[in-house]
Amino acid sequence: MATITECRDALDTLSDNLARANGDVRGAAALDRTLSCHVTDLDTTFTGRLADGRIEVESTVAGPPPAKAQIRLAMTGDDLVSMVGGDLNFAKAWASGRVRLEAGFRDLLRLRSLL
Repeated sequence: MATITECRDALDTLSDNLARANGDVRGAAALDRTLSCHVTDLDTTFTGRLADGRIEVESTVAGPPPAKAQIRLAMTGDDLVSMVGGDLNFAKAWASGRVRLEAGFRDLLRLRSLL
C-alpha cells in the first residue's frame, strides 16, 4: 500500500509533468480550478489548485474532502502512484471504476486531453 508521502510525491511528479507538457495537454492543464484528490485507502485528501499548468497542493486533510472542489478525484494510493508512473492507464481505470473523476461538463471536455 502506498504511503501518504508516496502519494504526495506522485502528485508533485504529475505537476512537474503538466508543467513540461505541450499542445493540447498544456492547454487543458492551464485551467484555474480548485482540486481535491481523495486517497481512499488512506482516507486522506490532498486539496489545492490546478493553476498555471501545475498542481499546487495546499493542504492534506484526514477523511474525505472538506469542501467540494471544482475538480474531484478519488482512488487508492497504489492507483495514484501507478498512474503517475505510467503503469496504469487513466481511461481504463476510470472506465472500470477504480478512479473517480468529477468535474463540470466543460472542465471534463478540457481535461480529456490529459486523460
